Amino acid sequence: MARLCYCGPVLHTRPDRPHATREPLQFGAEIYGHAGLEADLEVLLLALDCLKATKVAPLTVDLADARIVHALLSGRGLDGKRLAQVHAALAAKDATELASLTRELATPAREGLQALIRLYGDVSVLEEAARVLPDTPAIGKALEQLQWMARHVEGAAIRFDLADLRGYAYYSGIRFGIYTPGASDALVRGGRYDEVGAVFGRNRPAVGFSLDVKELVGVAAKRSLRAAVRAPWLDSGPDASELRAVIAGLRGRGETVVCVLPGHESEVDEFDCDRELARDAAGRWAVRGL
Repeated sequence: MARLCYCGPVLHTRPDRPHATREPLQFGAEIYGHAGLEADLEVLLLALDCLKATKVAPLTVDLADARIVHALLSGRGLDGKRLAQVHAALAAKDATELASLTRELATPAREGLQALIRLYGDVSVLEEAARVLPDTPAIGKALEQLQWMARHVEGAAIRFDLADLRGYAYYSGIRFGIYTPGASDALVRGGRYDEVGAVFGRNRPAVGFSLDVKELVGVAAKRSLRAAVRAPWLDSGPDASELRAVIAGLRGRGETVVCVLPGHESEVDEFDCDRELARDAAGRWAVRGL
């Protein structure tokens, strides 16, 4: 089992919503090799910790499970086009369109799909779902695991949207989105996608999340910026080691330190520096005003 963290642009075939970019900047993590709920919870808590570190609040976690819709549609004989239309109607919560698309299905499946549209809200949604959805092992397990996940999450409101099908072709189990007021879409999306590795010849359990950095920047508190500290460049000797230690200490305390690299002395004015590192009367490196 391993965790892989990544950060960088991801290219989409088309934007996933109006005014979105085809090249979102994302950060995330994945856990491979563990099929248990422990990995699902670890990934969700890690995503929440990332957002809490930026002091973004309040946070709301929307939970869903791809297995519920799959269980309702499995073996119903719908072709790919009709399946896609059913998924779209569920995602749009379009009861009229959904009724038209599923009128030939058996009553339990048809009524179950219609019920999903109204199964959105707090934990009471799971109790309602257990009452109105077909009593199958797959649906029962999904509802039980959603409830388990909700019990272990702190510091965020929990909501359920059992008709949320974004990424339905990708996710194979519990999936989640994390929202905050002011953001136009989820800051984080993630969940379990055990089948993804099959195309690479190794079909193993996998769960992860991606955080939309641009969306996060739009709601995170703006940090006050200080002018930079200018520092000379020394490449060797005790003086260089001492200078680098001082620079590292300043950066560790949140200062921006700009080293004037050889041959670029004339470009230092491009940076907003109001102080510099220089030797003081005692021969120590110290910050002084310009």
